[in-house]
Amino acid sequence: MFHSLRLVAAIAAALLMPAAAKAADTLPANPDAARYKIDTTWPKLPLPNKWAFGLIGGVYVDAKDHVWIYSNPRTLANYAKGAALTPPTGICCVPAPQVVEFDADGNVVSSFGGEGEGYEWPGDEHGIYVDYKGNVWIAGSKTRAGQDGSPPDGMVLKFSPQGKFLLQIGSRGATKGSLDTTRLSGAANMVVDPKTNEVFIADGYGNHRVIVFDADTGKFKRQWGAYGKPPTDEDIGRYDPDQPPAKQFRIVHCVRLAKDDLLYVCDRLNDRIQVFKKDGTFVKEFIYRKETRGSGSVGTISFWPDATESIMAVNDPGNFQVHLIRRSDGVVLSSFGNYGTYAGEFDRNHEAVLDSKGNIYISGDARVQRFKMAP
Repeated sequence: MFHSLRLVAAIAAALLMPAAAKAADTLPANPDAARYKIDTTWPKLPLPNKWAFGLIGGVYVDAKDHVWIYSNPRTLANYAKGAALTPPTGICCVPAPQVVEFDADGNVVSSFGGEGEGYEWPGDEHGIYVDYKGNVWIAGSKTRAGQDGSPPDGMVLKFSPQGKFLLQIGSRGATKGSLDTTRLSGAANMVVDPKTNEVFIADGYGNHRVIVFDADTGKFKRQWGAYGKPPTDEDIGRYDPDQPPAKQFRIVHCVRLAKDDLLYVCDRLNDRIQVFKKDGTFVKEFIYRKETRGSGSVGTISFWPDATESIMAVNDPGNFQVHLIRRSDGVVLSSFGNYGTYAGEFDRNHEAVLDSKGNIYISGDARVQRFKMAP
């Protein structure tokens, strides 16, 4: 009788276990990048409403394994948006909304975006994140005034999952410098800490810092630059792999918070990851393919969905690859990817993110591809 009751309890516990946890239990401890193969069933095509994506500046997988894509419709060439022109020049296509949510099967679930009352929409869409409450954060990477006189992006926005405006941090306009706490400059990415409800922003393309605010009020908390020092705007010139590691961030392109409260920062054009405590104390750094110039070797970081987040999937835009890296010591375990425009190849791979099953979603200029591990 005792064994029967224990079996019933075990079955009940398994049924109540979150899907992500059950999936993590079946994940290999050391995933081999060679097993990743393109999954052409995701997303479901054609997209609805004759949509076409412009330049994709952000992709994120939320707690439900829903994939959020953040794109810039203004970058679509006229030939790709003929149905939206006046008069129309063809039956295809129409620019997709800036924010589009897909489910795990590749179906469109929701969308929103664009100017609205009470906030300033970015000029160059870049960086998307869904926090522990389900709220959607976006940023903009524009650092110079446009040819039409449009101002640079100096803000991060927060919306409800349905697209209701909730908060703006910063404002449009030219940078006031990396020590100013009222305006951002080319923010690239963000993450929210569920323990403290603080948002950490990779500020990023114009400024050279990580900056932290209260995620509900937007109140400034703290900031830091490379190695945990005060950020500076000193002109340090172009990256030179023969020189010692730079004492300043070049492009703070991503920020990710691990379960053990270590904060990982992508310093893209310096070919490195820097690791901090949440108060900005520098812990360590990992440098990858230091000979890489151009787009840099560290674009984004995503954590393997096991209990200890033992692996990092790191996007390497300068070499058209994704690396699986052991988080404890930064050792590259395996890599995959090559340049090309065919399915399964990388053309300006910008971000790589993992879901709860170990699938990797990789964004390029105008598409997101899903890679699954083959048996």
